Amino acid sequence: MAPMTRRELNRATLARQLLLARSDLPIVQAVERLAGLQAQTPHSWYAGLASRLADVRPDQISALLERRELVRIALMRGTIHLVSARDCLWMRPLIQPVMDRTLFSNHTHGKPIEGLDTDEVVAVARPLLEETPRTSNELGALLAEHGESAGWGDRPPASLAYIARNMMALVQVPPRGLWGRSGPIAHTTAESWLGEPLAADASLDDLVLRYLAAFGPATVKDVQTWTGLTRLGEVVDGLRPRLVTFTGEDGRELFDLPDAPRPGADVPAPPRLLYDFDNLLLSHADRGRVITEEHRAQNYTTRRPVPGWVLVDGFTGGEWAIESDRDSAVLRIRTFAPPADGLHEEGERLLAFTHADIAHREVRVEQL
Repeated sequence: MAPMTRRELNRATLARQLLLARSDLPIVQAVERLAGLQAQTPHSWYAGLASRLADVRPDQISALLERRELVRIALMRGTIHLVSARDCLWMRPLIQPVMDRTLFSNHTHGKPIEGLDTDEVVAVARPLLEETPRTSNELGALLAEHGESAGWGDRPPASLAYIARNMMALVQVPPRGLWGRSGPIAHTTAESWLGEPLAADASLDDLVLRYLAAFGPATVKDVQTWTGLTRLGEVVDGLRPRLVTFTGEDGRELFDLPDAPRPGADVPAPPRLLYDFDNLLLSHADRGRVITEEHRAQNYTTRRPVPGWVLVDGFTGGEWAIESDRDSAVLRIRTFAPPADGLHEEGERLLAFTHADIAHREVRVEQL
């Protein structure tokens, strides 16, 4: 197996994630290329596309949610992701074991639903959600009302709604997630929203290959971290004839697609501003291909709100946040080392994306 340095691994991953050069791909195709975007916040993930695509506007992305070409749904690791309608229909069935595993282990809802026939709850919930999108509170109240005659009226309504959330493919419907707008977290089934059934023949092989195309080269543990699934070693072993392998600096075996981009370690990586839950930082078991010791020293896991992240030479080199009101927007970029060239221009580009209608926009770059 050929060796691969940390820096080579970094550049390969940045290339897959469209972070070495902005792409002209259509938005839906780009989201598929990225294997989706983590999107549990209503809007911060828009910046993830701004950092990766050329000449994209927030309203263009919103329109795709309204046209149902993009959806927000619980997927990898049980976290809300933005994916294409096509990918939703085949990816969601493959992630069901993750949802099943967390159903009874949830510290809030696990005990209250013990002994309950969850299939019966789902059978009641499905027509209610397909009649009209409903919030968890609305759905829980209706399920509890039905439960009075079904023998589970004493169960907490929120826990009954949690069963539906985990056991069904539920999309968050607009206006939730639309740029410049929002709304309550209301769900309906993916099948109803998209007018098609979930794929009955979805393949874990395809999921692993899509991951490698978006995040490779990677270990088996990396794939498992991204999906939340376990025991994927057998799947990867079955794919070996279709893959190439490398050895990382830590001696671990890395798998990749033969024709995937692997630019050299010396390829320039321009500064980029990533959003708070950017996939680049969350989709590997070993995040050292991007995250620096300076970043770890900040103990961001305890910080709220979570800031955005600055990439300098392809690695985490600082943080950013926007302060705005009706008349002005100020983007503050703070770096661990003396600010790199190009950060100010990158900040101006982000502000033009997020606050296009505000005349006074200012970027401030300073060292932490």
